[in-house]
Amino acid sequence: MRSELAMLNVPTLWVVFVVNFLALGLVWTYVMRSYPTFRAARYWAAGAHAAAFGAAVAMLRGPLDSLMPLLVGGGFVVFACCLCAMGINQFYKRPVSWRSTALITGGTVAGLVFFLFVYDSVPMRVFVYSFGQSIAMATTLRLVLSPQGERINAGARLSGIVALLLIGVNMIRSACSFLHIGGEVSFVQFNAFQALLVLVLVFLSMAWNFGFLVMAIDRLRNEVADLALVDDLTGVANRRQLLRRLEQA
Repeated sequence: MRSELAMLNVPTLWVVFVVNFLALGLVWTYVMRSYPTFRAARYWAAGAHAAAFGAAVAMLRGPLDSLMPLLVGGGFVVFACCLCAMGINQFYKRPVSWRSTALITGGTVAGLVFFLFVYDSVPMRVFVYSFGQSIAMATTLRLVLSPQGERINAGARLSGIVALLLIGVNMIRSACSFLHIGGEVSFVQFNAFQALLVLVLVFLSMAWNFGFLVMAIDRLRNEVADLALVDDLTGVANRRQLLRRLEQA
């Protein structure tokens, strides 16, 4: 297993990332077109496509022999995380903040510029990149982990737990880069432990988006349930709801 992980170079992992997020982008694009009023899907679709684009750009680091693809690709992946966070806010009918998105993405890009062209440091680049993603995810934790009304959205709970895991793995990856655990890290080759962490991050990113899908399904299911218990014209509970409440009492 270790030898197989050691053979995974960075471009290979980026390819896995691109394929996964292109698939997610197609799913969310379909949801967006099928349910035009479900505005959160627009942000989640844009986030998946932005992540896939960022990973594809980062793959050009080798052929172009330039550091610019790393900068552009990293910026787009962090921007994708911010779009996903905006989708969560939109899901709960909270205002989305493009200012926060610009601040997080711009700050991450500025940090990558410094540690690419002013002071070349791979561990610091890993830290800045991981920190930018983690901040975007952390802004959503209060929403997804707190019960909203009487109902608990299972997808939101899943998204919150996965976001915590993503933040934790990013912290571990940053610490391992500074402490050189498992060996050195470069664009051409990850050490086995770093390759394992990146694979875990890819899996958790997919699970995070799967949580969004469960959130959407749960929202639609609750809306159907409400239609069965509330009169469309008056908005007042119907006979079925009355009997249900009597049984509960």
